Amino acid sequence: MTHPGHVLIACDKFKGSLSAHQVIEHLQAGLQEGAPGVDVRSVIIADGGDGTLDAAEVAGFEPVPLTCAGPTGEPVHTRYVRRGHEAVVEMADACGLMRLPAGERRALEASSAGLGEVIKAALDADVQEIVIGIGGSASTDGGVGMLTALGARFLDEHGQELPPGGGALTTLERVDLSGLHPRLSEVAITVACDVDNPLLGERGAAAIFGPQKGASPQDVKHLDTGLARLAQLVAQATGRDVADQPGAGAAGGVGWAALAVLGARMRPGIEIVLDLNNFGELLNGARLVVTGEGSLDLQTLLGKAPAGVAAAARAAGVPIVAVCGRALLSEQEAAEVGFERLYRLTDIEPDEATCMEQAGPLLRTLAARLAVAELSD
Repeated sequence: MTHPGHVLIACDKFKGSLSAHQVIEHLQAGLQEGAPGVDVRSVIIADGGDGTLDAAEVAGFEPVPLTCAGPTGEPVHTRYVRRGHEAVVEMADACGLMRLPAGERRALEASSAGLGEVIKAALDADVQEIVIGIGGSASTDGGVGMLTALGARFLDEHGQELPPGGGALTTLERVDLSGLHPRLSEVAITVACDVDNPLLGERGAAAIFGPQKGASPQDVKHLDTGLARLAQLVAQATGRDVADQPGAGAAGGVGWAALAVLGARMRPGIEIVLDLNNFGELLNGARLVVTGEGSLDLQTLLGKAPAGVAAAARAAGVPIVAVCGRALLSEQEAAEVGFERLYRLTDIEPDEATCMEQAGPLLRTLAARLAVAELSD
């Protein structure tokens, strides 16, 4: 006998092994093996990093292809997505870490210019609202590349444009915002951001995220000095000092640039994606939610996508379980997020390398076990 009510899968990718589409495909097959006849529905989720465009397309947004500058200047084929007068832009796909040639990290030279080029294309297409997902960035340039692509100028003592990258910011002498795209003042901009770091200092963009982008300890100090110079001159030009605002340090300072110059507001990325997908409606009538990602760890507790799904499910009174490759959370920590149970690939295959290589079949087996445990009469 099949109980009324559907199972809702709301999953992100398993990084390094399965795309979100593949995760959902294997989960659905396993659930229906373990509980034949069960009604399974699904939605892709993301938190503002790579996969945000995919999640928006599932919600009915249409892709608009274009070419922009990658993080080190090479042309990249990317897209933004649009539904009516609303557009979603993803920094990771335009000029993020995943776009570095051969994966070579260039902490001082990488630029956010490609993001600005995509935003400009959306502005030129007369959108009225833009959501900018800024996770997965490769640069620590304070958003100068983005702002330059939108018409701002950042000059050295000789009146010359600064070269790309955060490494040049220590030579900044003058900021000219007079040429910014005229439609910026007409458009509502929301930044999808899941960190609360300030721009500068020991919790700032360079110190916390710079090493992930290839910055040495000396590079971190250099980048932080340049970002401080940038923040000082922009505050003088705009009368707004937002360097200490939560999220200013996101994406190498792109968060700060969006707040200080673009007049953006910030929201957790997962909340934005859930809203785009009308997640509340998808929860109506659900008997169980299945969410997850490759690794559930302390970062999950800080507002990553599965935690956002758990909060929404809990608010709707729908039970939720999580699937993952591995879990570094205790049962108590998982319960605090809202998960009733955790299902790990490592429960059925202890070797993590094998879990990565055989993630699809293992996930299908795990989902069948989950169905028997959670959906049996």
